[in-house]
Amino acid sequence: MSTITTKDGTEIYYKDWGTGQPLVFHHGWPLSGDDWDAQMMFFLEKGYRVIAHDRRGHGRSSQVSGGHNMDTYAADVAALTEALDLKDAIHIGHSTGGGEAIHYAANLGKGRVAKVVLISAVTPLMVQTENNPDGVPMAIFDEIRQGTAFNRAQYFEDFTIPFYGYNREGAKISQGIRDNWWRQGMMGSVKAHHDGIKAFSETDFTEDLKSVDIPVLVLHGEDDQIVPFPISGAKAIKLLKNGTLISYPGFPHGMPATEAATINKDLLAFIQS
Repeated sequence: MSTITTKDGTEIYYKDWGTGQPLVFHHGWPLSGDDWDAQMMFFLEKGYRVIAHDRRGHGRSSQVSGGHNMDTYAADVAALTEALDLKDAIHIGHSTGGGEAIHYAANLGKGRVAKVVLISAVTPLMVQTENNPDGVPMAIFDEIRQGTAFNRAQYFEDFTIPFYGYNREGAKISQGIRDNWWRQGMMGSVKAHHDGIKAFSETDFTEDLKSVDIPVLVLHGEDDQIVPFPISGAKAIKLLKNGTLISYPGFPHGMPATEAATINKDLLAFIQS
């Protein structure tokens, strides 16, 4: 397996295929680099170099006890990009991975990042606070913590239904997609998944979004039941200096899997622009 070892001894697993301009894919909670299969194959065939890592505690990376916060996630990405000497890279993040991608680009990726894509991303801030009154109440994240920590196998199975919009009338349910989500989730560390909930829900990415001047594409489903569009994509675009927004009526949170043809087409147009 291809891995790098970070300063704190964590092994980060990654896939690195092809040649050409590098595209770095950042997965969502609680998944792995495998969640990008439909994009990795598409862009590999288009002549790009495609890279996807498993976040610490996720997938095939070390199940370490600590470091499950956005600063460390970004530092792990920096270690990977330096080890692979990636330049002129486009960083594409889904959900939690969107937060990771913009946090890395804003703080540690200067001179290496050409563009960023935020797909169904948790930016700018998910949790409800005094300054973010329309955010998601903390009680919801506490429920996710409880289900993850003490009933993970069944909780993850159930989570796939709203994740992919399979509770909507007329939805065509793919058992394979559901099983693959569960497989990826259960590969990882329960502690990393539990602690990562705070990272994706309570990290404020406002200054990261404001500070980057590279092109940023925001893609978001208007029927996202996990990271609601009005509090995320619709707000993030207003904070970006050089942002483009595409929102999709009816698309769910997990649209890179369920709507891969559309997402890949729009990603390609942005990458080539």
